[in-house]
Amino acid sequence: IRDRCDIDYKNLSPKGWDTIKLRQAFSFGKGLSITKDDLVEEGIPVISYGQIHSRLNTGTGLNDTLIRYVPDSYLSSSPKCLMQKNDIVFADTSEDYAGVGNCAFIDSDTPIFAGYHSIIAHPILKSCYPKYYAYLFQTDYWRNQIRAQVMGIKVFSITQTLLRNTFVLVPPVSEQQAIAKYLDTVCPEIDSIMYDLEIQIETLKEYRKSLINETAVYGLNRNEATKDSGVDWIGRIPATWNVKKLRYLGSLQNGISKDADSFGSGYPFVSYGNVYNNISIPSQVDGLVESSKADRLTYSVKRGDVFFTRTSETIEEIGFSSTCLSDMEDATFAGFLIRFRPSTDDLLPEYAKYYFRADALRKYFVKEMMIVTRASLGQNLLKNLPVLIPPMDEQKAIAAYLDDMCKDIDAIITQKQCELEALSLHKKSLIFEYVTGKKRVKEVQ
Repeated sequence: IRDRCDIDYKNLSPKGWDTIKLRQAFSFGKGLSITKDDLVEEGIPVISYGQIHSRLNTGTGLNDTLIRYVPDSYLSSSPKCLMQKNDIVFADTSEDYAGVGNCAFIDSDTPIFAGYHSIIAHPILKSCYPKYYAYLFQTDYWRNQIRAQVMGIKVFSITQTLLRNTFVLVPPVSEQQAIAKYLDTVCPEIDSIMYDLEIQIETLKEYRKSLINETAVYGLNRNEATKDSGVDWIGRIPATWNVKKLRYLGSLQNGISKDADSFGSGYPFVSYGNVYNNISIPSQVDGLVESSKADRLTYSVKRGDVFFTRTSETIEEIGFSSTCLSDMEDATFAGFLIRFRPSTDDLLPEYAKYYFRADALRKYFVKEMMIVTRASLGQNLLKNLPVLIPPMDEQKAIAAYLDDMCKDIDAIITQKQCELEALSLHKKSLIFEYVTGKKRVKEVQ
């Protein structure tokens, strides 16, 4: 995307269309400076930062289920933060490059406040049909102008000055209306199909999670004799299974700590994301760190190692695990992780990858976790984690069964994700062609 930012936007307009700076068509204002403590259960709706970034909001109105509320007193205390129908609200930050320029169109007569981290754009030009611009703002043609200049460390920051100085196309008002009307017809149809696919994908992921939990924690044969596990959040387990605390199965080690300049070159490095996003450690990782021979010995990555996410902003992201299935030469792992290294032969790594990722373990971490400013998983808490140990032949059978089932589920998920991506690209291309005049609405009427 960055390679396409050096474009002469001012001279791209089709014949009969003008090109102007956005400041000539819109005036700008800031959203409310509020915290969660300012919100109430009923009052004046306020659009959230997450809602602005929602795909279904851009160009198609608001998703009411995401709206929060502030007291009625804000009508008099902060009138400039109140949006009107046909206003467009931008998120002033984005955590990813693709989200730079995300916005939502206000198509409601109900008073709505712009929330924290937002910028209000109010149409002031008579020859400006706002809904057309809600679609124009979705295109790389427009967003690349901001992407070429945004600054940020953890997030990309968008300012009113950047927005004001972007170039926008100005077709005749009648054509703006026709383009918006046409896209209002076809885009919701695409969105509906995309939404159905997203629901299907989430349903499949929930099924996979449930399957792993039920099988890794309770076994394949539900007709065999059971016994009380002695653990309230696990309940009864097959009679032939054992339960041991993690402390009796191996040792724990926090990850390596290095300054920022040490990363980007050197030896393989298992990151927080490698663990959080994968049930088993990828055989090849992208991360690199300058590590010493002593580092690579202390923080090594071997078959059977289980890595847990150690710290996060929320409890929900603590204790996610990923199991190493083959030695990773010269690799070390992140300081935001804890490595469990088995010292016994009780656990088959292929079974362990499923057990430690089972949803039942989330109850243990959530129940026991303490939060100060960040949720943090300590070694003492992890040492007390109950571990189920089926007979080795059952561990192999469970692992083989889940490998086959998850492979099939993942294949369907991948297929649906490809369909979703294809639809997203189709919608993006469709919007671009019409709002930039590559195709004219009259050609399809």
